[in-house]
Amino acid sequence: MGQIFFRKPFKYTYNKTTFVIIFVNLAVFFLGYFLPKANNYIYTYGSLNPVLVAKYHMYWQFVTYMFVHQNISHIFFNMFGLLIFGLQVERAVGSKEFLLFYFICGITDGIFSFLVYYFTGNYRTFLMGASGAIYALLFAFAVVYPKSIIYVWGIIPLPAPLMVFVYTLIEVGSQLLGRSANVAHLTHLFGFASAWLYFLIRMKVNPLKVWKNAYRN
Repeated sequence: MGQIFFRKPFKYTYNKTTFVIIFVNLAVFFLGYFLPKANNYIYTYGSLNPVLVAKYHMYWQFVTYMFVHQNISHIFFNMFGLLIFGLQVERAVGSKEFLLFYFICGITDGIFSFLVYYFTGNYRTFLMGASGAIYALLFAFAVVYPKSIIYVWGIIPLPAPLMVFVYTLIEVGSQLLGRSANVAHLTHLFGFASAWLYFLIRMKVNPLKVWKNAYRN
């Protein structure tokens, strides 16, 4: 029996498309930064707003929100995370798989967030930023390189799988306690969830088994 189409692997290529995604993010940000009128359009029509999607059918926002950032620190930390984890994941799985993973997870995060915002009445929310997709990349990094050590703040060493667990606790706690209201904690959690589903469905890989086997001895 032939292989299920959505599990058919791509021919491996490594084109460093992570840099292309970073370039597009920076281009969009600095376009708005230096042209305030353009920034209004980018913010309004590029971010993900539940009313604009549901009432005015601006479905492109499920993609474009990932390329809209609020300020310098927002885009700096997101692009830094994309550079660190994106290149490593892309090198491991190939550029085509990386792009599919990045956009599937990012779009799925947007859809999940939209549903939560819409059905909880958060109609004024404008979701923006690549952090959901980058959290998915952090998860992927922990699956692809389960024995890697990540130095938090350049000081605290944490095994990559443990870092995913710690960040999950932080995001859940922050969401429940209402800390940093302008940070999309649920979108970050959806990033982990979408990455988990991607590995199970697309790649037939169970992250828990990978981590268990990596630290069995």
